[in-house]
Amino acid sequence: MTDPISDFLTRIRNAYRANHKVVEIPASKMKKELTRVLFEKGYILSYKVVEGQPVGTIKIALKYHPETKAPAIKKIVRVSRPGLRQYRGVENMPRVLNGLGIAILSTSQGIITDKEARLQNVGGEVLCYVY
Repeated sequence: MTDPISDFLTRIRNAYRANHKVVEIPASKMKKELTRVLFEKGYILSYKVVEGQPVGTIKIALKYHPETKAPAIKKIVRVSRPGLRQYRGVENMPRVLNGLGIAILSTSQGIITDKEARLQNVGGEVLCYVY
């Protein structure tokens, strides 16, 4: 696999399209941090990291609207990719849907959202947009 972050996002996207309640993803430090940010911002119900011998897994409980059964994540898009990395400074940080969505960045302070990056005055690699 050449891009594990794209695989992570695609598994979540496909699970939402198939109306699954839980999705299992092979774990890594980056994926655990991405999952933590999605949980903190309310895009997923919960998650659990299951440690295994060669590699653990992350079990993510997906979130749907209680009445309409619409998924909490409408769109999740990979921005930076191995062939074309996308870095942004704090002065030209992206705003997703005029602030309604989030951009997840990899910075020197760790994996954070665009709003947190503006508050901490740091830039970084834009990993994905979520809305």
